Amino acid sequence: MPNAQKTERVTALKERIEGSDALLLAEYRGLSVHDATELRRSLSEQAQFSVVKNTLFQRAAGAAGIEDIGSLMSGPTAVAFVKGDIVSVAKKVVDAAKKYPALVIKGAYMDGQLLDAAAAQALATLESRDAMLSKIAGLLKGEMSRAASMFQALQSQFVGLLEAYRDKLPPEEVAVPAEAQAEAGVAPEAPEESGSPEPVAEAPAEAEADTKAAEAEADGGSSPDETEPSTDDTGDDSPGGSAAADDISATDETTQEEG
Repeated sequence: MPNAQKTERVTALKERIEGSDALLLAEYRGLSVHDATELRRSLSEQAQFSVVKNTLFQRAAGAAGIEDIGSLMSGPTAVAFVKGDIVSVAKKVVDAAKKYPALVIKGAYMDGQLLDAAAAQALATLESRDAMLSKIAGLLKGEMSRAASMFQALQSQFVGLLEAYRDKLPPEEVAVPAEAQAEAGVAPEAPEESGSPEPVAEAPAEAEADTKAAEAEADGGSSPDETEPSTDDTGDDSPGGSAAADDISATDETTQEEG
């Protein structure tokens, strides 16, 4: 085979290895074409079952970072390039080996580890990935339920402790609002008087009168009544006052004549 073709095949195998989740190696010596075709069909959804040349596959595996895989490459080799659950593929290959004795499992590669023939066959005895996930989910659900119950119990205990502490506290007097007292017919208590009563401010009118009186005393030394002019003084100056004086004089003269 020309070197260019070998290089292309190695590159193609390397890409298939890197794109697989696991590898299952088997010897197909004595397996008919019809049987090999049936096996490929049964694995078509989860793996690609292909016959490889040992030397080229070892080169491709080494380029992909898988070392020492040559220990599993004795004799004609067919490889199942697994995508998904290797347990399910191992179960199908083991069942096919029971049906076709010429098919022998050599080993496997998964999670960066090489498995010999016994360990690879033991994969078929494990539960499938879906079944294991279901079990794990059930365990997690149970743990979460127990955790929720524990937290609920702790919350109930905490509330009980708070209530017990509240019952031990002395009762406090609760102030009744004035509206509630009025509805019950009880007069609200008057606030206690503290100290002497506050002085009441005088009416504005009285304060104004006192101010005027003080000003008058300061000016003349007499009350406002004394400063008002008398009626007699104003009468003398007016015409009515002169007429009254003339009438009095005439009366006095008549009295003297009669006498």
